[in-house]
Amino acid sequence: MSRVRAVYWDPDGSRYGIPTWWWQGAPPGYATRRQLRAAGLRPGRQPVAGQILWPGVGGTRTAYLYRIDLARPRRTATPAQLRAVAAALAARRTCPTCRHIKPYCIPRSLSECVDCAYPSEVAA
Repeated sequence: MSRVRAVYWDPDGSRYGIPTWWWQGAPPGYATRRQLRAAGLRPGRQPVAGQILWPGVGGTRTAYLYRIDLARPRRTATPAQLRAVAAALAARRTCPTCRHIKPYCIPRSLSECVDCAYPSEVAA
């Protein structure tokens, strides 16, 4: 075991307070949030079961681990929630001046589409 790995080896949690492993050294049955999401799961209010530590730019990096057997299925959005998101995105693309729906989000710095904000440049 290298010195870097030995620094982060604490499977009983006596040094760091929770079980700790080095990068790619966690035992099976544990997963990060991203790994759970890729598997269609979520932590589901369970406490952090462990962590992975590795040296990174600016200091030690940390990834928290959750138990896969306690994870819950990921929730899906209801049709009403999907309609609300679609309406909000459409509102961001609608110019308040000319009322046209643009293929881009209206810049907040202009508060209107580029065509309305700079009409002389559009005519040229």
